[in-house]
Amino acid sequence: MAQWVNTGMAAVAALEPDAQLMLRVKQGDAASFALLLERHRGPVVHFLYRMVQNQAVAEELAQEVFLRVYRARGGYEPTARFTTWLFRIATHLALNYLRDGRSERGQESLDHSAPDLSARQIADRRPTVEQDLLEQVRTAEIRAAIQALPPKQRAAVLMHKYQEMEYSQIARVLNCSESAVKSLLFRAYEKLRARLAHLV
Repeated sequence: MAQWVNTGMAAVAALEPDAQLMLRVKQGDAASFALLLERHRGPVVHFLYRMVQNQAVAEELAQEVFLRVYRARGGYEPTARFTTWLFRIATHLALNYLRDGRSERGQESLDHSAPDLSARQIADRRPTVEQDLLEQVRTAEIRAAIQALPPKQRAAVLMHKYQEMEYSQIARVLNCSESAVKSLLFRAYEKLRARLAHLV
């Protein structure tokens, strides 16, 4: 019976909004922090990897993101979405890392990048070797084009395209106006279109 109650409570907790969980963390509930970590660690690591192009560094920066979240728990107020606050911390750390030039040391090549979901889905349909190679080349070119963008444009594109964030959320993360975000994205997508025109 107790086990059924615990399972039921865990299911309810998993459905709670992030802000509610964070308020519980503020009150000292470690289990709620573990839930937030489990829910958001993957997307944060993925975002950071696309920013810094190094899996080990992305894992390290993600650890620092959640450490900062935990340290800041006492002053947390749910004035914005939890993910906005989380990605603001992640973006700040990634931009600092890139600005300090640390990305030039030990950068992984695009060939050794994290597995791509679209490639996995295509693999399930048993592509030919040629199709598989073409998809790998295409993915590498898109990643290289995104990586070549200025850091703030890159962050905006990753949040917009891969995290599916709204302009208002991205604006809060980057601490700028929505019109500035639209301008950043417009310039970034123009550069990507020009660079990747041969793939269309």
